[in-house]
Amino acid sequence: MQKSNVYIETYGCQMNVADTEIVQGILANKGYDLTEDINNADVVLLNTCSIRENAEQRIYGRLGNIKTLKTGKPNLVIGILGCMAERLRTDLVEDKKIVDLVVGPDEYRRLPEFIDTAFAGEKGIGVKLSKTETYDDLIPFRANDDGLSAWISVMRGCDKFCTFCVVPFTRGRERSRSLESVVNEVKQLSNQGYKEVTLLGQNVNSYDDNGRDFADLLAAVAVVDRNVRVRFSTSHPQDFSDKLLYTISEHPNLCNYIHLPVQSGSNRILELMNRTYSIEHYLTIIEKARKIIPGVSFSTDIISGFPTETYEDHLATLEVMRQVRYDGAYMFKYSPREGTKAYRMNDDVDEETKSKRLTEIIDEQQKISFEINQELIGKEEVILIEGFSKKSNEFLAGRTDTNKVAIIPAEQNIEKGDYVKVKITKATSGTLFADVLKKVDLTIEEKHKTA
Repeated sequence: MQKSNVYIETYGCQMNVADTEIVQGILANKGYDLTEDINNADVVLLNTCSIRENAEQRIYGRLGNIKTLKTGKPNLVIGILGCMAERLRTDLVEDKKIVDLVVGPDEYRRLPEFIDTAFAGEKGIGVKLSKTETYDDLIPFRANDDGLSAWISVMRGCDKFCTFCVVPFTRGRERSRSLESVVNEVKQLSNQGYKEVTLLGQNVNSYDDNGRDFADLLAAVAVVDRNVRVRFSTSHPQDFSDKLLYTISEHPNLCNYIHLPVQSGSNRILELMNRTYSIEHYLTIIEKARKIIPGVSFSTDIISGFPTETYEDHLATLEVMRQVRYDGAYMFKYSPREGTKAYRMNDDVDEETKSKRLTEIIDEQQKISFEINQELIGKEEVILIEGFSKKSNEFLAGRTDTNKVAIIPAEQNIEKGDYVKVKITKATSGTLFADVLKKVDLTIEEKHKTA
């Protein structure tokens, strides 16, 4: 019997990238071949995101393009995976009849069964959410295996119920993998030559494995291989403990970089968002982190134009940005998501105002990022080489401990996966440029952090 070829496109967050690798592992173990050529596929799967409205519109547009492939291949199975599955299954399967199968984030084990159902001419639908599924016994299939960086999902779902967010409804409630399963996966990646892992969760510092918290998990992962850098995302300010800060400071390969979404600088808006912290509490975390972790860098998420946001609320956000001085930020206009509490609020900030405020936020962040990066000129950093620069093969690109991209001249003895000590010579708001000093062993050269 000829094997079926499966083609997968992934949209949205790093969690979706990790989920796609789980799906690839499940399908490969059931005898499916994975292909990177959509024209060679018998099954086309889109792993989707529902966080923002434009993400869903993008998927609808892509489905329209893919549907034309059925003209020459009528038995082609088209499927939707991930966060859009539950929200849009009626529209996609029953009304518009665009897709043959719809499978949510907690039903991937049954995907081979649903594909068989679709090949038989029926619709394959699995969108139930689970209170227990973590896929911790499955080995992800990393198709583009560069032996460099890997995403590891350590927990799934979310219990926070921010009023603007669909995640609790599309990914279910929080549940964590066992600490041992995560550590074992990191050991496997280390043995395969990986140099960096990122631990993922919707609120990763809510991790709980029978009383062992995220700081315990980070510490256990850090000692697997001191030559492997460890990052994590995303954190919620409510659950960010002093213990976690001290853990980061104590392990040299835990990166000095924290993504800590603030969303708004206004306490009134934060309360409407159900963010469960105040700006004062948030700033206390920043202050503690800078005392405990020398050289720590921060990035954040900001939403502009949340319902009822006034100009004074907007100014409060700009003020928080100036106080914290983020190294980078993900900045968005608010868009209502059906099924959330905010969807029932009056979206009373017009698009022109949202756009104007977002532009001011972006301009402020670029100014701050530029100033921070100028201060690095003349400083030495250790970067992990990720490959050639996007613009030229005469240069290599790497990333600092604090998650900044650095560009260096290509040299024959330096290649992807090397740690290199460099000296920063110039900088823009988004990129550092540097001269090579020497290749290094991370376990020796990466400065030890002290509280």
